[in-house]
Amino acid sequence: MNLKIALLQLLPGKNLTEQTMIGKKACKRAKTMGADIALFPEMWSSGYYIPQDEKAINELSISAKDDFVQGFRALAADLEMAIGITFLEKQEPKPLNSIILFDRRGYEVLHYSKVHTCAFADEKMLSEGENFYVSELDVGEDIVKVGSMICFDREFPESARILMLKGAEVVLAPNACPMEINRLCALRTRAYENKIAIATCNYPSGQPDCNGHSTVFDGVAWLRDEPGVRDMCILEASEEEGIYIAEIDMDLLRDYREHEVMGERYRHPEKYGAITEG
Repeated sequence: MNLKIALLQLLPGKNLTEQTMIGKKACKRAKTMGADIALFPEMWSSGYYIPQDEKAINELSISAKDDFVQGFRALAADLEMAIGITFLEKQEPKPLNSIILFDRRGYEVLHYSKVHTCAFADEKMLSEGENFYVSELDVGEDIVKVGSMICFDREFPESARILMLKGAEVVLAPNACPMEINRLCALRTRAYENKIAIATCNYPSGQPDCNGHSTVFDGVAWLRDEPGVRDMCILEASEEEGIYIAEIDMDLLRDYREHEVMGERYRHPEKYGAITEG
């Protein structure tokens, strides 16, 4: 089965109404392109705008029950396509940087908040998420095990490792930063060392501190019966705004995960105490 993921590499609007209009139009377009999942860049509800004033950020944040979020739930059901919608989530005492994944029937199957917030910058105004989660996503032909990490989570190997240990096959990674060689290498490495596919959706050039280059790494570094290695990067978008579709061969990935040596197979967690004690 080929899992088709649409990366909605879009410029945001000026307010929540425009974000809704732009986002829904893009999702409808993704459906016509055959997508099983449409993924937004990080914190789409605000265009990754994070006020540095407590009153302003609380006014900008929205709950998971807000019409903005629930409108994408209804759209997922109407289109029969999963949608990963990202938003500045209202919470006391500080908001969260969150994604909710609605399945093709409009059911919430994953709700994740960024664990590794950029507390050294504007995200000092945010709370951290509590955990990493993996859920089963019904895409019609198959059930895919899906998790999420958001932007800076990528820089910590533990994020992807925990998702892999919990069974994730595909990781959805909303993003809002310049995607340069080092960050792209980090994503490639997370996919390689865990035998997972990672789909990253960034804002395009024109959004401050962003440059497009949304990617999908499918996690398959080589094929048993073929010499050499293969490029796991099955999609790298340009800097331009657009909807970019990648197809992940889930049968190929699952066969590779069953037979190859990375991931959980030869770990020695009893010797990793320095990590958990740190």
